[in-house]
Amino acid sequence: MRECFELRDADAGGRIGELTVPRADATVETPALLPVINPNLDTISPRRLAEEFGAEILITNSYIIYGTEDVRERALEEGLHDLLDFPGAIMTDSGSFQLAEYGEIDVTTEEILDFQRRIGSDIATPVDIPTPPDVPRERAADELATTQDRLEVAEGVDTGEMLVTAPVQGSTYPDLREDAGRHAAETDLDVFPVGAVVPLMNDYRYDDMIDAVAGAKRGLGADAPVHLFGAGHPMMFALAVAMGCDLFDSAAYALYARDDRYLTVRGTRHLEDLEYLPCSCPVCTAHSPDELRALPDREREEELAAHNLHVTFEEIRRIKQAIRAGNLLELVEQRARAHPTMLDGYRALLDHADQLERSDPVSKGAFFYTSHESARRPEVVRHHRRLERLAVPDALFLTEGRTDGGDAYDNAWRVQPPFGPFPRALSKSYPLTAEVPDRTDRGALAAAADGVARLVEDNPETEFALGHRGWPADVLARVPDRVELIELSGGAE
Repeated sequence: MRECFELRDADAGGRIGELTVPRADATVETPALLPVINPNLDTISPRRLAEEFGAEILITNSYIIYGTEDVRERALEEGLHDLLDFPGAIMTDSGSFQLAEYGEIDVTTEEILDFQRRIGSDIATPVDIPTPPDVPRERAADELATTQDRLEVAEGVDTGEMLVTAPVQGSTYPDLREDAGRHAAETDLDVFPVGAVVPLMNDYRYDDMIDAVAGAKRGLGADAPVHLFGAGHPMMFALAVAMGCDLFDSAAYALYARDDRYLTVRGTRHLEDLEYLPCSCPVCTAHSPDELRALPDREREEELAAHNLHVTFEEIRRIKQAIRAGNLLELVEQRARAHPTMLDGYRALLDHADQLERSDPVSKGAFFYTSHESARRPEVVRHHRRLERLAVPDALFLTEGRTDGGDAYDNAWRVQPPFGPFPRALSKSYPLTAEVPDRTDRGALAAAADGVARLVEDNPETEFALGHRGWPADVLARVPDRVELIELSGGAE
């Protein structure tokens, strides 16, 4: 376990943790939002971020400070905390964003890390190469090698108590992301941003974003605090947390407000299109849409930014509660229904159910089956994997309900979609206490059939029969041929 990061709760890949930031004499609870502060433009003051919105940490750009003479001199003289008037932890970016946007910057990793230390940053960032999506693999590999060289340089810089990040690059090549994560984890650096994913999010490519994070996580391991660079929209926070991200920086609250855009957890609305404000934050309870539209530009921008922050911080708190309650994936599924590309992202997340299962708690509250995607959750994967542990008699009747036709067998086990077979003694154990609709869908039946197949394959000497209630032919085709199939007459057990 990295000394600066301690895990307290987990659900799927999501976790509540504590990031100790020694230079700030602060401990930040994760998942955490880092509002982005432009040192030259203050939409919401850092002091207000802390006192009104509960921000424990923020991020600003050291390269902008470095390149703006009057701000640089003030930062060196007063220190970053006094300059911004912020009592919590402050993270600084290095100029890599400007490098990606403009092609070059006039500072080295050694110089910018030393500058970040001198202005009093608590978490600093080296100059990595943020390789955009979809570039040729050779370019992605070459630029990743440069980033890795710079991380090794960063290890040699005297940074005192200041934490230093190790960005994980690799474009849209999950194996490169995994290699990058492994290399970063082997350094003595502290926080691990997954970089260059903003273009993916701007294009609503949440499935590719999830694949990139999953690759990075495989390399980093469980003890690394992961920062998703540029992930500012609350709609996708639950998805990213479920894949294992801990920190998010957001400029969206201010950028969207500047364009009269109103954030919700289901997407973004233009203020001009709203007849009602579907929110109970202080801004929305104090104004009607007409009153907001009538405000002077600067005041309207500030009010919208405040609303956007309230929605964003509320979602972070909602996610933490979902982790604590063990129903994070139910929240992710709700968010996935807000946009087709979010559903793509959720399905990509479930493609990594094996990976999520390793950190998912064995026991929680209740499992709610709410769509066919629920059949692919880590709990189902774990149940199938653990079937091999069970002692099986010589002849076993697996039944979805009634025991008709099972008299010739030594024992009868229940079959419950989506999990499949289990001994009746386990029926009160999580997740077999799941709440499942009476109208079972094909996804749940197929997962149950896969569980039957897994049990049969693990026990080649056992004679099996399966009692089912009219399973479709394509579902029954997933059951091994040597299993006797008995269609039940219906009714409860």
